[in-house]
Amino acid sequence: MITSLQNDKVKLVRAIKERPRARRDSGAFLCEGVRLLEEGLAAVWPTRFLLYAEDLSERAATILESYQQLGVPAEEVSAKIIQAISDTEQTQGILAVMSMEVLPLPIERDFVVIPAQMRDPGNLGTILRTAAAAGVDAILIPPGTTDAFAPKVLRAGMGAHFRLPIHLMNWDAIHSYFDITPRLNVFLASAGGGRPYTDVDLNKPLAFIIGGEAFGADQAAMSLVDETIHIQMPGKMESLNAANAAAILIFEALRQRRQARYS
Repeated sequence: MITSLQNDKVKLVRAIKERPRARRDSGAFLCEGVRLLEEGLAAVWPTRFLLYAEDLSERAATILESYQQLGVPAEEVSAKIIQAISDTEQTQGILAVMSMEVLPLPIERDFVVIPAQMRDPGNLGTILRTAAAAGVDAILIPPGTTDAFAPKVLRAGMGAHFRLPIHLMNWDAIHSYFDITPRLNVFLASAGGGRPYTDVDLNKPLAFIIGGEAFGADQAAMSLVDETIHIQMPGKMESLNAANAAAILIFEALRQRRQARYS
């Protein structure tokens, strides 16, 4: 049983939990809790090791056994250690260090989402979850957006990271990706500018740029935009939560496409 905070595995877990640079340098991220570990297991995601506490729930014990059957190393830690390395208030007693691999970007892409200047990890994770549920082709993470592999983003994403190509890209790389034929039509979600989203044809290959609530999209993002759209708010609120706005736009695109397919 591991009982020391100076153990190398414990030190790695604490580092990648707290610091984006540690995640980048190690090429690893922290996956905690039974739901996320089940998602990683279903995806057969490359996993370096697991740490677990005693008295696991039946569900957690089953997950642990499944990873061990795949040859993933696992070590028990003391209650003190699991509390120190957990990123949640109520730990479920099991976590994994996983390799930061990403699914490949599709060459034939039809639907892309770019969260620009998105600083809130809960919002970003919720957008990833929505995009995965809607079958979005890829998420492009530009400079200025929070780390997509931070623990809070992973929890809010609810397994989206294992299903969705999520790529950190600078704006030059994003421009190059968009130049592939057919070119994507780029729509910027705004609090009040442009046309109402329900008046826009969303059947063509497209990308939504969703700006963070505090900062909005920056000038680099604006250079890609073909059209600005907004969600009507008769209730006179200034804006919607960014994740809520993204969900409305993403599923409106799906609605229009489904309607066009069956009309």
